[in-house]
Amino acid sequence: MYGVFEEKDIITRAVTITNMGSGKVNVLKADSASLDYADKDFDIIHFHGRHNMERQYERLPLKNGTFSIGSHRGTSSHQHNPFIILSDSETTESHGNCYGMMLMYSGNFLATTEKSQYNQVRAGIGIGSRGFRYSLAHGETFTAPEAILSYSANGLEELSHHYHHFIQKNVVRGKFRDQRRPVLINNWEATYFDFTEQKLIDIARDAAGAGIELFVMDDGWFGKRDSDTSGLGDWQVNLEKIPNGLKQLADTVNKEGLKFGIWFEPEMISEDSDMYRKHPEWSINIPGRPGIRSRDQYVLDFTRQDVRNHLVEEITEVLDSANIEYVKWDMNRSLSNVFSENLESHEQGKFYHLYILGLYEVLERLTSAYPDILFEGCSGGGGRFDAGMLYYTPQIWTSDDTDAVERLRIQHGTSFGYPTRTNGSHVSAVPNHQTSRITPLNTRGIVAMSGSFGYELDITKLTQAEKDEVAEQVEMFKSYYDLIHDGLYYRLTNPWENESFTAWQIVSNDKKETLVSLVRTRQYANDPIAIFRLKGLDPKRTYQLDGEEKEYTGAALMASGWPVPQTSQEYQAFTYHFVCKE
Repeated sequence: MYGVFEEKDIITRAVTITNMGSGKVNVLKADSASLDYADKDFDIIHFHGRHNMERQYERLPLKNGTFSIGSHRGTSSHQHNPFIILSDSETTESHGNCYGMMLMYSGNFLATTEKSQYNQVRAGIGIGSRGFRYSLAHGETFTAPEAILSYSANGLEELSHHYHHFIQKNVVRGKFRDQRRPVLINNWEATYFDFTEQKLIDIARDAAGAGIELFVMDDGWFGKRDSDTSGLGDWQVNLEKIPNGLKQLADTVNKEGLKFGIWFEPEMISEDSDMYRKHPEWSINIPGRPGIRSRDQYVLDFTRQDVRNHLVEEITEVLDSANIEYVKWDMNRSLSNVFSENLESHEQGKFYHLYILGLYEVLERLTSAYPDILFEGCSGGGGRFDAGMLYYTPQIWTSDDTDAVERLRIQHGTSFGYPTRTNGSHVSAVPNHQTSRITPLNTRGIVAMSGSFGYELDITKLTQAEKDEVAEQVEMFKSYYDLIHDGLYYRLTNPWENESFTAWQIVSNDKKETLVSLVRTRQYANDPIAIFRLKGLDPKRTYQLDGEEKEYTGAALMASGWPVPQTSQEYQAFTYHFVCKE
């Protein structure tokens, strides 16, 4: 099955397999797309990583033999993203041929390339084959997830634009596809599990004073949940922490002028929970073997309709109980010991795929029932950042690593396939909770603005000067919102190749406006003068930098460039806003 999106330079492809015979058929492998290239000297670009370090760019020459990436964890994973690029060896950001293959799927996947003795290359992407055995009786059909394919003759940035446009307009759905999304503050790194109702209100009140528009209550609000060892599955309000109940808390936050949001981890269950004590069979485990806990939790069996129905009922009850306008949907461990009492022995090879279809069903039911709620995906950060999830959640938490310097590489890799507006990106406290690095508040703000902007810190502990700076950042982001979320994204440097500074640029579609951001990442003694060259401007138009009268042609800015500022210390950040002079 093919889909042609000519205006986006995208072709989609999927496969259906129907058993027309009288006996059973087992599907063991089903690539959604397989492409052959004759006599090509390719590089492969892929995006590897781990928790707190997702989608790290890597470019390798394609040698004879087989190269593969994939996930067998039940999610698309922190370790590899279901997206690869084949490019000519001389291809750059702005020149040369490149071919993209992305899988619109949130579970196990496999992407492979093979170069033959005759320099022919075959590339394929599809559902992961390890542990996959999909049995079909007569007349039954298996449908593989869609692959999203694109080609650019003008370098990597044009390929990225193809994917950005397609995901923004053809994958993301609902009112939040185009509607402006609120600037949020999340209490997780401010309080973790240790909070009171009054503490949350205090954070919300100070956030409102800075112009922030949405308060998100993260983990710890439900059941017996004072740590990550208990409570998952018991989606009833913890009245010891929130004695006045969810509705009054939401109403109080609304009176402060903010929307109210909430965190769930519906796919998980704690052994120390009422749900587990009542339904231990709902967790994924192999009968007769000890259960395997990770992060002190099990995974619920989403192949079971009774489990899915129960969760929809529980979440619906919460969402109906208060004015909730945002949901963060988290998932903090991989699948293991996969087995379902819901499936016959010969059907266990369907488990991973049926789990993802069950997840999609639950998300479809909830997002359809609550079209005015903004859903944000999360999986231990960016462990399930893929086009499949973006179909249900318009934005995804990019990484649990909120350090501004680490985020430069994470957001750089993410930008190759996914548009800015899909990236959850927050300003956090210093020293950073993941790296202990101290960076200026200005730098943290500039880096976080390359996404769906927000804060993840205790704003009540900031000085008045810092609160004033937060308010200025929020005002700045709002003024550039349309440009950041709708403009064309250009990578001006590669942080894996340039240790001195990282720069990126967003250009309005009419080329009348551009915002350039730059972070100095390494300081050298007697540092040489460096420049960066802008992209995507109209060479014949004249531009002015905010606050200056001097004029620059687009041709000059793109050819001669702009000087990198000299700084006295590392981690300083700068923005340059150029507007076309009519």
